[in-house]
Amino acid sequence: MRLAPLLFALSLSASVSAAASAQDATRIPAAALDTAVQLREQALADDTAWRVIESLTTQIGPRLPGSEADARAVAWAEAKFAELGFDRVWTEPVTFPKWERRSERARVLGAHAQPLVVTALGGSPGGELEAEIVRFADFAALEAAPAGSLEGRIAFVDYRMERTRDGSGYGDAGPIRGRGPAVASGKGAIGYLMRSIGTSPHRVANTGMTRFPDGTTPIPAAALSLPDADQLGRLLQRGPVRVRLELDCGWNGEYTSQNVIGEITGSESPEELVVIGGHLDSWDHGTGAVDDASGIGITMAVGHLLGRLPQAPKRSIRVIAFANEEQGLIGARQYAERHAEAIADHVIAAESDFGAGRIYAFDSSAPARAQGAIRQIAEALAPLGIEHAPGAGSPGPDIIPLAQAGAAWAWLGQDGSGYFDLHHNADDTLDKIDPEAVAQNVAAYAVFAWLAAQAEGDFGSTPAAAAANGE
Repeated sequence: MRLAPLLFALSLSASVSAAASAQDATRIPAAALDTAVQLREQALADDTAWRVIESLTTQIGPRLPGSEADARAVAWAEAKFAELGFDRVWTEPVTFPKWERRSERARVLGAHAQPLVVTALGGSPGGELEAEIVRFADFAALEAAPAGSLEGRIAFVDYRMERTRDGSGYGDAGPIRGRGPAVASGKGAIGYLMRSIGTSPHRVANTGMTRFPDGTTPIPAAALSLPDADQLGRLLQRGPVRVRLELDCGWNGEYTSQNVIGEITGSESPEELVVIGGHLDSWDHGTGAVDDASGIGITMAVGHLLGRLPQAPKRSIRVIAFANEEQGLIGARQYAERHAEAIADHVIAAESDFGAGRIYAFDSSAPARAQGAIRQIAEALAPLGIEHAPGAGSPGPDIIPLAQAGAAWAWLGQDGSGYFDLHHNADDTLDKIDPEAVAQNVAAYAVFAWLAAQAEGDFGSTPAAAAANGE
């Protein structure tokens, strides 16, 4: 074997492969980057998002899925998309079981009798009961309780959520609300109390969903404000504590809401979509300002700004106001099912659903061939104080079903240091919104959406089944 010809052949093959790879690489043209600079500055000076947030929280208020306000919010969103100049506006039905909250009360009984601030967890049944409470420091302690040890008692899980910028403390605490009541029921408990998953020093309780799997007996379940959880802890140091819990809530039939969709039609590849959005519903104690009227306002404003450009984006910009995120990403799941055959056309997707804090980091699921374009987007975002943070992010909640189906996603990470002071409680109101921070969000999403729409090449969206088969 002659070594020199072999090495030459290998070198030639590698050069051809590298050239082909470079040719396939996703890139963003210089002209698009120039427009992004102008768009960024325009967005920083625009107040469309704040005005949308003000309108939704003032005219509609809280938007519990399945409520009368849910229907008004759908009509509001259709009208707002049209008012903001979207080319196409339509709805897609989303059907789900309807949970209702009517009233909730709790109090300590006996020598230290006093009221407690509580809120029923979504999915909880109603009921009135009196029983001694048993405290657990965390979910693991509850899981470790012997079978039958909570017979006739109320479980009280007293876990303190940590305040973090990226919201990781919420993930750590999640099972306490989502699975805790079912676990307590399985050990004989007749009721469930938990320290709210939140960080607010105020006397407000944070709601959210819980689940009772088939075969589990549902029990009344509620969250305490943080000061009231502290109060129970101090009382327990003095001896046994008996509590009365009264919840009037529960499931009541089925309801059909709507995902509301607005689109700026692409000029060259209208069937290809850059998807952004937020969720239209909210819990019912506040007015859903940070969760998630802010996401609706930010992404509607982006579509509005891109629609006013002298030249329409090459790809279509689709803004989705998802229905019923709060009770299990139901609108998002049904959207992904309905559009399963078009996953590859969803070029990249991102959701604003972590409040209205400033965006500090950017990440994407894009494959190696698209990382050059991702770096270009990151460089355009850098003047907004946003760093490129590969491996740091994840898809927004309503983007998860699309991502599971194979769509590429982007993460524009908002500072959530104060988000859980407001999340799912009565303090989530318009006065907590910082207009300048919202404008920075709009600028970031506008730059991202515009550059993704103008990119030459893809960001890796492939139907999951095809990817699994190596197609």
